[in-house]
Amino acid sequence: MDRPDQKGLLAELTSLLTKGNAHATLEDACAGLTPKIWNQRVPDVPYTIWQLVEHIRIAQWDIVEFCIEPEHESPEWPAGYWPASDADADEEQWQETLDHIRQDRQRMLHLLHAPGTDLLAPIPHGTGQTILREAMLIADHNAYHTGEIILVRRLLKAWK
Repeated sequence: MDRPDQKGLLAELTSLLTKGNAHATLEDACAGLTPKIWNQRVPDVPYTIWQLVEHIRIAQWDIVEFCIEPEHESPEWPAGYWPASDADADEEQWQETLDHIRQDRQRMLHLLHAPGTDLLAPIPHGTGQTILREAMLIADHNAYHTGEIILVRRLLKAWK
């Protein structure tokens, strides 16, 4: 799409996906944590910090795959989008989850900036979704759960 307004829109989408703007970034929310903190359960909270981060990874991966792979099949909802309720992560798994989130975000950014990407055209294998909608869905979903991560950190007295 070679519309004059696309350059500005791409800059805003890139900022939305990579910066905190009015809130903390996922990277900020996950910084300085230890396995003890990211695996710690809080009374009446159904998930740990790691489970939230892993959920972000799964959902973002699903959205990106949907955008680029016509044959992609999404996980079953809701079980396929969350780790087991008793699942914990070691340092290697934590880092892999964060790395995958960064990699899939980068894949979305490449798609957004790819020549010929029309942000407003319906995705051919979708039901009316657009790349613009899917990018905003990633940003919105990640921001929502980043807020939850910070709330859990506050409950654990592990936030600034």
